[in-house]
Amino acid sequence: MQDVDGLEYSISATTRPPREGEVDGVDYHFLGREEFCQRIETGAFVEWAEVHGNLYGTLREELDRRISSGKDVILELDVQGMRNTKAQFPSAVTVFIMPPSPEVLEQRLRARGTDAEAVIRVRMRNAAGEMAARGEYDYVIVNDQLDEAVNKMNSIIRAHRARSVSPGPAGAWRCGESDERDPNATLFH
Repeated sequence: MQDVDGLEYSISATTRPPREGEVDGVDYHFLGREEFCQRIETGAFVEWAEVHGNLYGTLREELDRRISSGKDVILELDVQGMRNTKAQFPSAVTVFIMPPSPEVLEQRLRARGTDAEAVIRVRMRNAAGEMAARGEYDYVIVNDQLDEAVNKMNSIIRAHRARSVSPGPAGAWRCGESDERDPNATLFH
């Protein structure tokens, strides 16, 4: 999505161990389970969920920093995270990106070579429920050909911006004491 200006990716926090080549603060914020749970208690997350046996979440400070840059923010969320975020931000634009089939998903998981067999089995079991929830999203993209999927995502972002009341990237929401946000702010996930 490098063809679309004004986008920021939010970096999620997780309790899962880093995969080879992943960098803390770049790919994820890697936290111990105890620290993650403490942050839940203090309200540090916009959303969080347990997924495939690990905790994942979007830190308020992370989202605020991204949005305060004046850009639209892309969140990579599972179905639980989308539901929790959409409940707080009803104007968020949601996009479900899915593989063309369960068989292709399994092939892709195995080809990347980063997950143990047990993890792949859990992910495949969970995938059926996630796919069933695709109707809850504003848009669905089948990721059969990467370039085509990226073009569709870019088109969704451009179309949403064209509908926006304010010019340019929305992103005026600030996490603060009152937690109020600009109704034109856009979160993509």
